[in-house]
Amino acid sequence: MISARCLTNRHRPRHLRGMTPPTSRPLQPDPHGFKRRGVLFVLSSPSGAGKSTIARKLLAAHPELGVSVSATTRPIRPGEEDGKDYHFVDLEQFRRMTAEGEFLEWAHVFGHRYGTPRAPVEKMLAEGKDVLFDIDWQGAQQLFQIAGGDVVRTFILPPSMEELHQRLLKRATDTIEVIDARMQRAANEVSHWDGYEYVLVNDDVEECFSSVCTILEAERLKRSRQTGLIGFIRKLIK
Repeated sequence: MISARCLTNRHRPRHLRGMTPPTSRPLQPDPHGFKRRGVLFVLSSPSGAGKSTIARKLLAAHPELGVSVSATTRPIRPGEEDGKDYHFVDLEQFRRMTAEGEFLEWAHVFGHRYGTPRAPVEKMLAEGKDVLFDIDWQGAQQLFQIAGGDVVRTFILPPSMEELHQRLLKRATDTIEVIDARMQRAANEVSHWDGYEYVLVNDDVEECFSSVCTILEAERLKRSRQTGLIGFIRKLIK
């Protein structure tokens, strides 16, 4: 298990304090053009710890990334777009999709159902595209059981539960009752941190984002994903 802490200035060694942290650079394509399998890149965290913010930054900075658009039974919210933010379906349709094996994973979250449609993800993966998932630990677990080595899981922790509570209050999108429920759920979600390859503490969103980019770039270069490498090696040594 690899853990990386996103450090703010107060956590840095004294000789590094005051220095500007490195910003993330664009993810680089393989210079040799080797074919490879895509990465199913999972970000999970308790509500308010920052996974959706990091996901949005990753997609904005790296438009080559595919994104898994989940299906959900929850009502559409103001400003959301069907097919872009979520595929909004009713309960009967969701149950049919589940019965017919159309989801890679699905889960109950706060009284609603969320699921990842299988077909578009498998298509992107076969084309060598990386696919970003903003899902909880249940979805990450199911996805790993199905896709195994194609999955890379990163869990984002808040610096403290008090800070998490303050972030949820400042978001001002939920009632106090919903925030209390999210806090109760957060402790359970954090308990599953050890089911992830990477664990980040989100003290600073820019540094955490930079760490996420580093993880993705390294995972792209793994030998097991370089399906075109064997041909290059054969030519190299013959």
